Amino acid sequence: MPCISKFVNTNESYRKPSILSQGLRRIIVEKFSRGIQSPKLVISDAHQGLQKAIQRAFIGTSWQRCNVHFKRNILNKAPKKDSAEFWKLLKRVFDAATLEDMRQFKAELVAKYTDQSKYQAALKILEDGFEDTIQYMAHPENLRVYIRSTNWIERLNQEVRRREQVIRVFPNTQSAFRLIGAVLMQYQETIYNKHRSLNG
Repeated sequence: MPCISKFVNTNESYRKPSILSQGLRRIIVEKFSRGIQSPKLVISDAHQGLQKAIQRAFIGTSWQRCNVHFKRNILNKAPKKDSAEFWKLLKRVFDAATLEDMRQFKAELVAKYTDQSKYQAALKILEDGFEDTIQYMAHPENLRVYIRSTNWIERLNQEVRRREQVIRVFPNTQSAFRLIGAVLMQYQETIYNKHRSLNG
């Protein structure tokens, strides 16, 4: 069963990413003591502190920038009006079946909008983060839907929260752990059955 760790930053003091990365790195190092070593891929958004912590703790591990967050970042910098074609071409890039097509479609998108100043900020984000966002393509095709973004773990967290809110007050910590464990086991069984049906 895959091991999943979730890191949440509550930065009420507005500390700098360099300071935050030290705390996150301590959390990651603590995971080593539980047996996590040299993961092939770490998936997260582009939080600077988390990026630095991952780079220092997991030497040689690929970092996958969340595909969904990345596209959202790009679109937030694109013009609000008349960007339907831009979005269509961006979607084409990430819907491509091969790395070669992804890079080709990206090049075509950049070429089409490179002379339009209102798209420069969006194109810069695309250029700067593109390679980090397609790391998942180096892994088996049946895994890519799970490792290209953090969406599936976010949905799982929402399901845990939904089940937790039904109970509202737990008598002790262990009862909360049992509920979370039950939700995770149910999810794992759902994924297993889905793959079994797809593979015949």
